[in-house]
Amino acid sequence: MSQAPASAPLQAPLKYLVEAGETPVFYASEGGGDETRYLGRYEERVVALHDGRAAGPLALDRAGFVLLHHNSAVADFYDDAEIARVYTPEIEALVKAATGAVRVLVFDYTRRSDSQATQAARKIRDPASIVHNDYTERSAPRRLRDLLPAAEAERLLKGRVAVVNVWRPIRGPVTTTPLALCDAASVAPGDLVASERRAKGRVGEIQQALYNPAHRWYWFPDMRPDEAVLIKTYDSATDGRARYTLHTAFRNPTAAPDAAPRESIEARCFVFF
Repeated sequence: MSQAPASAPLQAPLKYLVEAGETPVFYASEGGGDETRYLGRYEERVVALHDGRAAGPLALDRAGFVLLHHNSAVADFYDDAEIARVYTPEIEALVKAATGAVRVLVFDYTRRSDSQATQAARKIRDPASIVHNDYTERSAPRRLRDLLPAAEAERLLKGRVAVVNVWRPIRGPVTTTPLALCDAASVAPGDLVASERRAKGRVGEIQQALYNPAHRWYWFPDMRPDEAVLIKTYDSATDGRARYTLHTAFRNPTAAPDAAPRESIEARCFVFF
């Protein structure tokens, strides 16, 4: 039987940094209806977003991301106590199984919606709408040192350390502002620009990106709450595997006008090998 032809890629604009000689700054929203602000020059570039479901196997160490089926026992993703009691052990087990890690440390949760009403009601953040990666060679180790006692952090940093985000819908399907994910193998080192990330009480560092027509972008249409995307945002290994993964929320031009707003939760994890 012949295989059905793959659907044409979705064409959508993504917001890239335009190099201007000054360090760009990412002002993270605090949640509750305020908006993330970006200090820098940006341009929208229309890119082809390939359907990741039809792309064949996408590996965390090669592309930098992977879609997994994952049923959660969490009844209310807005309940912090239930997240700590139920979801954290689930995420630890999921990431261990996907990576072969010996230890996983979940250190942050972020809930987001593209509805300002939902942001205000739930005290959650807006989607990040620029092409970016969450950590750099400098900021990932610094974040670990912030979290753990000095001796333990230094011991762990002598081995291989990664940061993996686990992103999933709280409700689904997600149609309005899904995630776009860039194949790490298509990104050149010169495409990445270290940028300040300023939030209440902390200044960190992320990566933004300059446009490169070689970038190969994917998305997973109509993601459901029983699916999760693992995104590698840092890896200390320098043996050729994916180390950083560009991603961004984007406005889906094919979403129905009355489509439900996106609601999502992401867990950030340190992963030790």
